[in-house]
Amino acid sequence: MPLTRAINLVILLFLANCASGQIKKVQEVVDSCVKQRNFNGAVLIARSGKIEYLKYTGIADRVNDIRYSENTRFHIWSLTKTFTAVLIMQLYEQKRINLDSTISVYYPEYKGEAARKVTIRNLLTYSSGRFHRDISSPEMIHEAYDKTIWPLDTFINKFLSEKLIDTPGTKFNYNNGDFIILGKIIENIYGKSYQQVLKEKILLPLKMFHTDYLHHEDIIKGIDHGYSNRDSSVTDLYMPTNYYMDNFYSAGAMYSTPQDLLLFDQAIFNHKILKPETVDVMLKGDEKLGDVAFGFWVYPKKFGNVNTIFAERQGAGYGHNANWVHLVDKDLTFIFLSNTNTTDLNKMRLKVIAAYLGQK
Repeated sequence: MPLTRAINLVILLFLANCASGQIKKVQEVVDSCVKQRNFNGAVLIARSGKIEYLKYTGIADRVNDIRYSENTRFHIWSLTKTFTAVLIMQLYEQKRINLDSTISVYYPEYKGEAARKVTIRNLLTYSSGRFHRDISSPEMIHEAYDKTIWPLDTFINKFLSEKLIDTPGTKFNYNNGDFIILGKIIENIYGKSYQQVLKEKILLPLKMFHTDYLHHEDIIKGIDHGYSNRDSSVTDLYMPTNYYMDNFYSAGAMYSTPQDLLLFDQAIFNHKILKPETVDVMLKGDEKLGDVAFGFWVYPKKFGNVNTIFAERQGAGYGHNANWVHLVDKDLTFIFLSNTNTTDLNKMRLKVIAAYLGQK
């Protein structure tokens, strides 16, 4: 065997052993979360779009005792907001929307005080300054999201058209309403439903065939059910109250799979769906607003002696939890999906990422 070839083979074997060791450490973390926190769901790790680790564990449907598998569809809740942000950035790229124009330019029927004071950029960064009536109290959350299905225009007029309580652009205040208004703006510009635009502009081009917008009456084969836990127990679970997905709209009404989310991840970070300069605008974290970007939070982070750029997006609702991390400078993707509240995915992801980076 030629010397050069032999050296290359040794290097490849060394790298393979290192990768195997990393995955073994990741598996130890996941096993610990399953054993100690009753983690149910999926974990995916990919490098440059290539899956290096994919684990399904636990029960997706406890009534019918259906375990998680590659056939499962997961509720992803606020990961939906990143899809909405990408749709807005596509319009920005086409020069059909100006990030610093106000709501009224694209949604003249909007009746709230924010109409001529709040910009698209403010909505994308949860800094509209609106009073968030829909989430202002447990009673109002129930009325807005659990009690009935509201037509979109009625929902916006009833819950998202209140006065301003902060100067737009000055204060981060996380909410659904800003992204629901963005969804309505998308509909107005295209003259189509949000769901139709989502399919045409993202899901079909990326071949995300296991991802869609969810209506409350839809029958989706293999979709998981959410479970909450009582008194911090990891085993005493119950089905949360009734809710209507339709009301979460462009802020939280989607379902997907780990593999489909990886397709979306790679389309964003490798500029398959937006130009590099557009992605740069989208991923610029605003320090004065807690490092929020458009659809993500983006900031420098350190794991032991490894420095990286952390882009993250979370989603949660009625027992379901989703956590998506992309290490921008390393093209590493970490996706965590679960249907119980027993495991804190923010803590779990840090342990998994540290283990994968050899910093455990």
